Amino acid sequence: MSVMIPLGLFSASFLSDRYVNMVMQSGWMAKFVLIILLFFSLLSWAIILKKYSVFKRARRQSQQFLNVFRRSQKLSEISAGCEPLRGAPLTEIFLAGYQELQTQVVVGRSTPGQPGGPETRLKSLECVRRALLRGSSAELSKLEKKLNWLATTGSVTPFIGLFGTVWGIIDAFEGLGTAGGASLKAVAPGISEALITTAAGLFAAIPAVIFYNHFLHTLKDFASAMDDFSLEFLNLTERNFL
Repeated sequence: MSVMIPLGLFSASFLSDRYVNMVMQSGWMAKFVLIILLFFSLLSWAIILKKYSVFKRARRQSQQFLNVFRRSQKLSEISAGCEPLRGAPLTEIFLAGYQELQTQVVVGRSTPGQPGGPETRLKSLECVRRALLRGSSAELSKLEKKLNWLATTGSVTPFIGLFGTVWGIIDAFEGLGTAGGASLKAVAPGISEALITTAAGLFAAIPAVIFYNHFLHTLKDFASAMDDFSLEFLNLTERNFL
């Protein structure tokens, strides 16, 4: 075991040095393509890590808000209890609906001969429904922000890498024609250097596609949760004001 570990480290070091040397010996166009692919890859990974953190926090805070919403009996209590959870998607949807509800509620006189204070009624439930819909749309837009970059990375970077490969193969065959020799040994190094850009393009594209699809599935879950919450809010409103 003690012999196998140093051999593995030596092999990994040898391979990494080999690929670094191939990159350094490649043409200026291949290096330019690799720089572009590195930019796409770094930016896409930054978006992936950021979005993963944002979705995780949004899911946790939304569940905490739902616990507050379902424990409380009055909308005013919910509004006061959700202040620490501002920024969560369901919290913002609730506040959008609650603000519209406050403008729609009117206080009327109590019915003569019946006990109790002034009665409250709702002018338009449809306006509250539209406010919840606008809030849901705004929150989904926030969550979707910058995901289009992952889609762009996944669709564009393989072609950028292929462009670098084609350019490198053209250079290799031009060099072969200039040298006047026609053998696999003469052209193989140039082609292998050119293929590095294809590998780099796939390296940038594959994670972007995987996480883009994962985040789209997560967004569908959020959209479903927002729709369900909007129905709960409307049911609570009808029970209290209609």
